[in-house]
Amino acid sequence: MPIEEKLEVWHDDRLWDELAVRLGPEVAPHITRGPALEKSVAPLRSFVFEPMRHGSLLLAGDAAHIVPPTGAKGLNLAASDVTYLSKALIEWFNEGNAAGLETYSARALARVWKAERFSWQLTRLMHRFPEDGPFERRMQVAELDYVASSEAAQRSLAENYVGLPL
Repeated sequence: MPIEEKLEVWHDDRLWDELAVRLGPEVAPHITRGPALEKSVAPLRSFVFEPMRHGSLLLAGDAAHIVPPTGAKGLNLAASDVTYLSKALIEWFNEGNAAGLETYSARALARVWKAERFSWQLTRLMHRFPEDGPFERRMQVAELDYVASSEAAQRSLAENYVGLPL
């Protein structure tokens, strides 16, 4: 949907028709149509609260960082935050060892910034922005061509999309 197009022109039938086109002829006939409960445009924005700890307040998931849905990293980041945080809390409560709590923010943020970079890069690759001109569009097409023709670029994209190891 172009940025200048109004959401109001997307009546329910148009939404279902567009979904049917995107899902293809094998799936489209099986779609159950009905009234849309909500229509909105997801903002493509990013934000990171740094540090992710203030005293005894520890942030995780969407409370600590926002990634655009393009990179599909929100749930992955939340799960990795909780993994780091749960280990740190278990050490604290079982052993009185605060080392994991002290390093939680730095450990989590190292992963968060890598995911933010990937999501930002993928968002720039897959979406057009109103402030972009002909140069930015040509750069976008050149990057898409590079990804399509380079095994190394494809491997890197797949590694980042699937997720980095904990």
